[in-house]
Amino acid sequence: MSETPGPEDPQNPQNPFKGTPFEALFGAGGGLPGGMDLSQIFGQIQSLMQPYDGPLNWDVALDTARKNAATTPDPTPTQRQKDAVADAVQLADHWLEETTAFPSGIVTVTAWSKAEWIVNTTDVWKQLVEPVAESSVSSLSGALPAEVAAMAGPMAGFLGKAVGALLASQVGSGLGALANEVLSVSDVGVPLAAPGRAALLPTNIAPFAEGLGVSEDDVLLYLALREAAHQRLFAGVPWLREHLIGAVRDYAAGVEVNLQAIQERVEEQMRGVDVNNPESLQQLLEGGMFELPQSPKQKAALERLEIALALVEGWVDEVVALATTDRMPAAGRLQEAVRRRRAAGGPAEQVFANLVGLELRPRRLRDAATLWGSLRTRQGVEARDGVWMSPALLPTSADLDDPLGFREGAEAPEALTEDDFDAELRKLLDGGSGPSAGDAGEDV
Repeated sequence: MSETPGPEDPQNPQNPFKGTPFEALFGAGGGLPGGMDLSQIFGQIQSLMQPYDGPLNWDVALDTARKNAATTPDPTPTQRQKDAVADAVQLADHWLEETTAFPSGIVTVTAWSKAEWIVNTTDVWKQLVEPVAESSVSSLSGALPAEVAAMAGPMAGFLGKAVGALLASQVGSGLGALANEVLSVSDVGVPLAAPGRAALLPTNIAPFAEGLGVSEDDVLLYLALREAAHQRLFAGVPWLREHLIGAVRDYAAGVEVNLQAIQERVEEQMRGVDVNNPESLQQLLEGGMFELPQSPKQKAALERLEIALALVEGWVDEVVALATTDRMPAAGRLQEAVRRRRAAGGPAEQVFANLVGLELRPRRLRDAATLWGSLRTRQGVEARDGVWMSPALLPTSADLDDPLGFREGAEAPEALTEDDFDAELRKLLDGGSGPSAGDAGEDV
């Protein structure tokens, strides 16, 4: 019986990544694949990346997004389409005057192509994606053992950049898929453009309208109502934008590396993968091989974000339903079509799931709409919209479990003391930022 070669045996060198999440990636069974040495391995990684700043290579992400969006026709909106969108939004904003205490938030109105949507929403997507990407990349690159980093030499410092470049492809794929489906700039529930900038995408609205049995004019007007309602809410609630983005930052801050869990995932997904093929490695990483398990802190942040997004969408749903009563017979059918689109895994759910690990639960949206409608019926429009004065006043997950019971028995909005009123006024005068998602804690 022959002896097993020791770790110093040149015929069977010990895998320096043994016991780490990178063991399977850089050679199962204790040896490096195909006789490659560390310099060759890191050379493969370096070949996948180009110089860039920040946690993600946004040039790669945007190029990938544009290419994905271009897989279907993307004509520039005609002047006639732009005029139709402007007229629909103007009428929608007029209808909303009687349904909410918030004034119009629209400054400009336009029609976008898919490519224009990608370009004009990039700045906000960076705010949403980069905190998560930065925490994930730094955590993964930091998992490399010190002795391995020393053996790798200068190339070890580029591991995080390589992973960031590959994650950029995943981000680009997600944004490109979203660009092929999104109907307006507010379609995902988060303000993706500059405040007051309303936009709809006629190219995507046309296929959405097919088979609904509703006129194209009604479809356009209904979607314009939803866009105008989103604009009013975010303009009337200055802290809401930061509240949502802050929850994503809280999620990123909670990233924790579970070496065993990552290693098990790597080993499972590495089966049959050619590590010498850069495209194969890219597909592997885009498939979520390095997706990190959620920590308790992340789960809490995602719950806050999920509830806040459900409350936004539920409020829009309720306000639009109120505005279309006795005005648009087809509104009920369109409302259900929008809800089914979300329930079937629409663009909002898929993008948040891919980029930050969040899936919106349609049940929460319906519960939120019921809650807002019930509160308005019992206490009026001012009381319903007054809940948005502070994140501390927003309904909780428990409230959404019993939407008809939210503030049950209250006859009027809770009165603020003079000190409370002065404090809220100072916040608005100071810029209306309000407390962040993290400050609101479990009340959100």
